[in-house]
Amino acid sequence: MKISIVGLGPGDPGALTRRAWEVLSAAGEVYLRTAHHPTVDALPAGPTYHSFDARYDAADDFAALYEEIAREVVALGQRAEGVVYAVPGHPLMGESTVTRVLALAEAAGIAVEVVAGLSFVEPTLTALRLDGLSGVQALDAVEVAAMHHPPINPDAPALLAQLYSQTVASDVKLVLMNQYPDDHPVALVHAAGAEGERVERLPLYKIDRSPHLAHLTTLYVAPLPQPGSLEAFQETIAHLRAPDGCPWDREQTHESLRRNLLEETYEVLETIDAGDFDAMCEEFGDLLLQIVLHSQIAVDEGEFRMADVIAAVNEKIIRRHPHVWGEVQADDPAQVIVNWEQLKKKERKAKGNERASLLDGVPRALPALDQAFRYQERAARVGFDWPDVAPVRAKVEEELAEIDAAETPDDLAAEVGDLLFALVNWARWLGVEPESALRGANTRFYRRFRHIERAAAAQGRELTAMSLAEMDALWDEAKAAGV
Repeated sequence: MKISIVGLGPGDPGALTRRAWEVLSAAGEVYLRTAHHPTVDALPAGPTYHSFDARYDAADDFAALYEEIAREVVALGQRAEGVVYAVPGHPLMGESTVTRVLALAEAAGIAVEVVAGLSFVEPTLTALRLDGLSGVQALDAVEVAAMHHPPINPDAPALLAQLYSQTVASDVKLVLMNQYPDDHPVALVHAAGAEGERVERLPLYKIDRSPHLAHLTTLYVAPLPQPGSLEAFQETIAHLRAPDGCPWDREQTHESLRRNLLEETYEVLETIDAGDFDAMCEEFGDLLLQIVLHSQIAVDEGEFRMADVIAAVNEKIIRRHPHVWGEVQADDPAQVIVNWEQLKKKERKAKGNERASLLDGVPRALPALDQAFRYQERAARVGFDWPDVAPVRAKVEEELAEIDAAETPDDLAAEVGDLLFALVNWARWLGVEPESALRGANTRFYRRFRHIERAAAAQGRELTAMSLAEMDALWDEAKAAGV
């Protein structure tokens, strides 16, 4: 009993190894995963050749097909004469049937010889004049096509094999565009290492328009022009914290950076309110800096690593979206939120961390307006809410009257607080996020007051010398001008 798995190389018969030729020549019969490979016509004439191509035409599920092929190869290997199974390229480069054969053969106690062959990688590197130790990443285009974001470090080159059709190329293109610009430089390498080899250089958005796409097409994706990976940024921050780095960064702690994290968060919110995408991009970077710096401090202190942070939140997001990755039904955002809360409650119970109140999940460090808004949202989820907006507005008027009736400073402060809480509730019913609304009002106040200041300066006057009526007229002027 023996299984010999032979790599047929990338397509040029001259690239078939001497050992592969010897094994094939000595065989009585050879089973080919596919006969659609340029080297097949030049194989030794002695053996009888069989292929599994007919099964591809009838297959609906490639995973099931590859399992079927692997099991048949192992069954053939149990014969006294064993079996020779030949695959394109290198047996352990993108050949899922081979990895399955190896697992099944080990379980059955069958010896396996893997006869190496050149993969698509070596001739592709040659065609591109690319150093294989430059961080080159090799992926299956079919697998990438089924994703939503490419599993690629954009700071290093990548090769995507088996870009065999316009459909696959189109799907791959859309996935890559989640990370690369539409006009990012790429190359299609057709029939690398075989007759008819062609390198087609073009922008990413054109790859599915090539008329040369076939089973021996590989996509080369160039690195981004400047470092843009999380790994590159982590290296920068780790260097800052290293002995040869920055004294200021080395002495920081989670506690010392607390204010920075809060300030950067508010600066992000400011860019969102302004709709300034260039500033938003910059401020997101500053906020990410805080996250990565905190994570590096944790690494230095032996607390956790960035991979732990990402793995935990990734697992949690998948777990809390069973309507995406499971069988749970959620037809609208409201049902998603209900499911989310139920899952969180189960998680806390499993950890022995059940909360005494539904409101305990709202961070106490939130700004007061936002905290009030979140409290009201939580209470409304269990039915503690007005039936419609009319009594909500009436409550605001009631709180105004109670302010007028307040007799002591403490009573007045309490009633003003109740009024603000009622206004937040009214905003919630109107579909307005109060923290953002007030921030917008603050921004408008700033712009219009600056208009008054500039107008006074243009007149050579101090604000203190202007009457309220004059300043109010300038305010109205600014408002009319859309300031």
